[in-house]
Amino acid sequence: MDIFRTKSVENSLADTHDPEFQLKRNLTALDLTVFGIGVIIGAGIFTLTGTAAALYAGPSVVFSFVLAAICCGLAALCYAEFASTVPVAGSAYTFSYATLGELVAWIIGWDLILELMLGASVVAQGWSTYFVTFLDEIGLGWPDAVGPTADAGWGHFNLAAFLLVAALTLLVAVGIKESLRVNLVLVGVKLFVVLFVIVAGLFYVNGANYDPFVPPAAAPVDSSGITQPLFQWMFGIEQQTFGIFGIISAASVVFFAYIGFDVVATTAEEARNPQKDLPRGILGSLVICTVLYVAVALVITGMVKYDQIDTSAALATAFQDVGRDGFATLIAAGAVAGLTTVVMTLMIGAIRVLFAMSRDGLLSPRFAHVNPRSGTPVRITVTIGLLVALVASFTPIGDLEEMVNIGTLTAFALVSIAVPVLRNTRPDLERSFRVPWSPFLPILSALVCVYLALNLSIETWLRFVVWMVLGFVVYFGYGYGHSRVGRGTGIPAPDFAVHEDGEEIRD
Repeated sequence: MDIFRTKSVENSLADTHDPEFQLKRNLTALDLTVFGIGVIIGAGIFTLTGTAAALYAGPSVVFSFVLAAICCGLAALCYAEFASTVPVAGSAYTFSYATLGELVAWIIGWDLILELMLGASVVAQGWSTYFVTFLDEIGLGWPDAVGPTADAGWGHFNLAAFLLVAALTLLVAVGIKESLRVNLVLVGVKLFVVLFVIVAGLFYVNGANYDPFVPPAAAPVDSSGITQPLFQWMFGIEQQTFGIFGIISAASVVFFAYIGFDVVATTAEEARNPQKDLPRGILGSLVICTVLYVAVALVITGMVKYDQIDTSAALATAFQDVGRDGFATLIAAGAVAGLTTVVMTLMIGAIRVLFAMSRDGLLSPRFAHVNPRSGTPVRITVTIGLLVALVASFTPIGDLEEMVNIGTLTAFALVSIAVPVLRNTRPDLERSFRVPWSPFLPILSALVCVYLALNLSIETWLRFVVWMVLGFVVYFGYGYGHSRVGRGTGIPAPDFAVHEDGEEIRD
């Protein structure tokens, strides 16, 4: 049983020219950058900034954001090299298939589906809360019986979350370019609100709030049993608060505010000039978001003393504390626009990963058929949309948020390892972007991701294991026997190469 068989880069590229499974190449570097910003800047900038400052690092949380950005940047470099070398839908799944083998690719694909679908569901629920808050701010209301509630249990119907996902599913099914036009407008609104917060907040910064900039070390985070980090259970090292080690602890928290740049790689097959545009989109969105995160962190900790920050709504309450209650309406509007783009982008990512897996035969190929009019896999889009809508509107999903993080970090680690592997096995491939100092930086990236994953709770790891076991059942029950690579039914590699400018060069 050859579970580590690989799919060659040439065959992966050949699949992108199969008329039955061919996506339209419509996306520019600007589209990809906006796409990345759209998914990275979400609830993190509206709540996580204040949480990390109040509980872990104080004003020095700005160093935590920079440290997290560096760690995330290592993985981004690896994604940029792979996405520009193998511009095929599927992101880490496709990269792993070409280097580490089918079983590892399946694990990553199954992992990414969990990450992206669950992430979209979690954010859709968060969106519904901000949406109802915004309606209240402008004098309208929303029925409590079909709205988000803090104590909602299984079966409570969240109509706002359901309608959001339904509308986005319809939009994504119409076409990727149309989706990103809406995304561009909403990202514009979100960036306007974020920049407004930064500029307006500067007028209310009190220098005394920055003293001390690095608060003295305090007691470690209190956790035990299956809620404690796996790293703590293994080595007895507790997560620290404040001081130098508090900055590091905060970095592991705010790292997850950057999650999303990797979703850009899932649209590689739809980029007009993937060799140049994908690295620009991935790295550009990460740099822009880092600058914005650091600026917001400086403003918030300057407006409010770090130990007085409201961790549930840091931005809104910061302005309320300085007598600007009216700004809360604008911030709520920004959050609604911001979280809309996050849900849409995560859904697109899940659709593209499932599309790649279905096209390879690991799941039913019937899902991967592309509608000739829209150029999108409509069946997969509707399936993903329905699942996300049901989970977001009927389940108390908040306790599962860390599942998104463990899925992302696993994918980051394996993509990082795959870079030097492909360098060794296929040195002949044209690489328009190369990770510097390989294999040192890719290995460092993988180690950082493993460390951060170990800082997730034992409970999260147990749930992850259950999901993986289910995945193995599906793979060995269906995927292994129906794999196009295993059955030798993939279409032949094309007799042309793709130049850096996107033009085909035939032999």
